[in-house]
Amino acid sequence: MTQAIVYTKTDESPMMSTYSLFPIFESFLSKAGIALQLSDISLAGRILARFPEYLDEDQRVEDALANLGSLVKEPHANVMKLPNISASIPQIHACVTELQSKGYNVPNYPEEPSTEEEQSIKARYDKIKGSAVNPVLREGNSDRRAPKAVKRYAQANPHEMGAWKPDSKSHVAHMTEGDFFGTEKSMTMSKADRLTIRHVDSAGNNSVFKEIEVQKSEIFDVSTMSYSGLSNFLEQAIADSKEQNILFSVHLKATMMKVSDPIIFGAVVKAYYADVFEKYGTVFEQIGFDANNGMRTLDQKLESLPPSLKAEIEAAIDAVEHSQPLACPNTNVHVTNLDVPSDVIIDASMAAKLRYSGQMMCLDGQYKDTKFTIPDRCYAGIYQQVIDFCKEHGAFDVTTMGSVSNVGLMAQKAQEYGSHDKTFQMTKAGRMEVVDSSGTILTTHTVEQGDIWRLCQVKDGPIADWVGLAVRRARATNTPVVFWLNPERPSDVEMMKKVEAYLPNHDTDGLEIYMLSPEDAMYFTLERSRDGLDTISATGNVLRDYLTDLFPIFELGTSAKMLSVVPLMNGGGLFETGAGGTAPVLIQQILKENHLSWDSLGEFLAMEAALEHLSDSMDNPQAGLLSECLGKAIENVLMKGKSPTPALHTIDNRGSHFYLAMYWAQHLTSQNEDAELANSFASLAEALTNSESNIMADLSAVQGSPINLQGYFFPSDEVVREIMRPSQIFNQILAEFTA
Repeated sequence: MTQAIVYTKTDESPMMSTYSLFPIFESFLSKAGIALQLSDISLAGRILARFPEYLDEDQRVEDALANLGSLVKEPHANVMKLPNISASIPQIHACVTELQSKGYNVPNYPEEPSTEEEQSIKARYDKIKGSAVNPVLREGNSDRRAPKAVKRYAQANPHEMGAWKPDSKSHVAHMTEGDFFGTEKSMTMSKADRLTIRHVDSAGNNSVFKEIEVQKSEIFDVSTMSYSGLSNFLEQAIADSKEQNILFSVHLKATMMKVSDPIIFGAVVKAYYADVFEKYGTVFEQIGFDANNGMRTLDQKLESLPPSLKAEIEAAIDAVEHSQPLACPNTNVHVTNLDVPSDVIIDASMAAKLRYSGQMMCLDGQYKDTKFTIPDRCYAGIYQQVIDFCKEHGAFDVTTMGSVSNVGLMAQKAQEYGSHDKTFQMTKAGRMEVVDSSGTILTTHTVEQGDIWRLCQVKDGPIADWVGLAVRRARATNTPVVFWLNPERPSDVEMMKKVEAYLPNHDTDGLEIYMLSPEDAMYFTLERSRDGLDTISATGNVLRDYLTDLFPIFELGTSAKMLSVVPLMNGGGLFETGAGGTAPVLIQQILKENHLSWDSLGEFLAMEAALEHLSDSMDNPQAGLLSECLGKAIENVLMKGKSPTPALHTIDNRGSHFYLAMYWAQHLTSQNEDAELANSFASLAEALTNSESNIMADLSAVQGSPINLQGYFFPSDEVVREIMRPSQIFNQILAEFTA
């Protein structure tokens, strides 16, 4: 069998980085007989793959995501997955427009389909929308942790932490009734079955929404959010933020939870700009503005109006923003918290703001205390715990705080809340029911027009695997593990039963294993971290996302420096390269200045782990040596200050790749375990070492001027390759080594 690692081509900054880093990896791996294969799962690639019949023969591409979805179920799978765009509707529109401008006749995204063809087109796009990639690839549970070298570097070079004040007004606001938490019902299936999701209106008419297959011992839960209750809560939260003179902000998961959370986001937009919608609502309908997509799309829609009306509406919007305190998600005061749903992704946005004193920036450029609005109660309380803890104890000391790793339940689409085709917004009042094949009604919810109803599934096999992974990590590290499960939440109660049933299958003697509610687990973990003690958090899929941003941003300054391993359930390995929250921000700098400060440390760490896995699974000791020496090279890059910085004419992404290659070749040459491998890399190590100053001069010389990628979502391969590999000396050395 061919020994191969699949490396994914994605979007934005990771895509740019790939053009520089992939050739280096490819050259090094070839010396150990390992093929490195590139698989395009970018947003543009996924769109093209979905609509082959609209394209010319030479424009058609493989459905790389579907192929990878099959591969990860194979025992020999070895996949490196880089961060990709979790496409929002505005991003899909923009990508489609770009593809069409390049001669790819893909159809427009029909937001309101009126024909059968448009309904089919929308359905295909909806499989691309949101976090569509991860559920396909994640045939295993998640093991995320800070590598020791990264932790040592962070402690030796502590990043900035904001100072907390005991009298800070910052706090989390959430609903107290009518949310998903308060309405949840859950059960474990006693047998495999086919369930029907249906709506029953006031006249008793049934409408079947969907039929789903469930396995024996599978957990499913259902819940609903009251739209009127949400609107009332938001009205009160906005008024309270104005009364307290603190900023109003909202934090959701409108990309991963691609059905439910954009609706909630739209409700926030309508509540905040209530006066504007009351006066101009009819105009908004006429120009096709959908509040779920954010205020930035309104800017585009207003261009179709007469200038006087456009100016009138813009003035009304400005009046609201300046009369009611509204947060900006970053240092760009021209972008508000309600511009686009992808700017308020809760796991990244909350972690960053809690690191910096719990404050956000307002429209006048000042930082102020903030009301962090997280409508649903399921996990909102964990962030309040962080605020309370920091108000009492102050900011964490990066040099001494402990590490919090995560074992996350996510295999086989576990807990894909609100992001799939089992989430619906009600068009009329009635009841939502789940009915088994015999006609027995398993669950029922009374719903009103506008309410959001969702069903979520978790298969039994992934839960058993998750428990086993948590125990193995606790044993390997001699670290306490905490299962974050709430005895007051129905789905967690079902999960607790399974955890209790599966723990006896493993050797737990001498291990500290706890089961705590998310709020209690957070306090327990924060206390240990403050005292310099490590903790393993074992969580469901949503909390996995939240915590693997929160704690790394506290500990390391970024979540991109985490090692993310997914031991696949059938024996393969998926190696994720860290969070991509900075990907759209950092690509703007290279567009303006030809300097990319994206840190590829996540890719470095993932390759180290992928090579180690291949060595073990394919009995390739040279792969093991490549992994070991790569680990040493990574530590050199960190400790010798060769990571990217944002300043022009300093080391950027391309420079860090050069140094990784140089250190890696040096360590492979100096190792004594494999003389053949050492001899293979000797000439490369010498050439790179001797050419260091010239290569770095080449990489610095190109910086400072704007670049044109000839496309954002679908740039020119040739152009990007030239931009990301500007040193002919480096390119020639690598080519001669590979030949």
